Amino acid sequence: MPNGSHSTELDLPIEKVWTFVSSINNWAPLVPGYINHELINDSESTWEFKGDLGFMKKTIKLKVDITEWKEPNLVTFNLSSLSDNFSGGGYFDAEKNGENSTKMTGYLDITAKGAMSPMINGVLKKFVPKTAEELTTSVANRMKEVVGDRA
Repeated sequence: MPNGSHSTELDLPIEKVWTFVSSINNWAPLVPGYINHELINDSESTWEFKGDLGFMKKTIKLKVDITEWKEPNLVTFNLSSLSDNFSGGGYFDAEKNGENSTKMTGYLDITAKGAMSPMINGVLKKFVPKTAEELTTSVANRMKEVVGDRA
C-alpha cells in the first residue's frame, strides 16, 4: 500500500492547530494540484485536483469521508475515488510539545485497484509520500500565516 507521512513542529498551541484543521475548508485548498472542493455535510466532501504521476497528468475526483474528529489532536479520513479505481485514507495528528508548541503529522495512503494496479501502485509509491509531505507543509505554513497572527 503506497503511503507517506510527514511531521513538522509549529510554534502554536495545540488548540490553535485544532481550530485550523477541524475545518475542511482550511486545508482542502492546500492539496497539491487543487481545483475545487464541495462540502456535502460535516463529515463528507468531494475534492477535485490535478495529479502529476510523472508519465501522465490526470484530474482526480475524490470523496473524502471524515471518520473521526477527536479534539484537540486527530482528524482521520477515508478516500474513495469518483473518477478512478483507487481508495485510501489519512489523518492529521497533533501532539502537544509545550504551551505554545505542537508537533503535527500528516499521513496519507492511496492504493490503486484493477488491471493496471501493479504499474500504478509502483508510481504511487513515489507520489504519495511526496504529496503527504507537500500537503502537511502547506497546511503548517498556512496555519502559521492565518492562526499565527492570532496566537
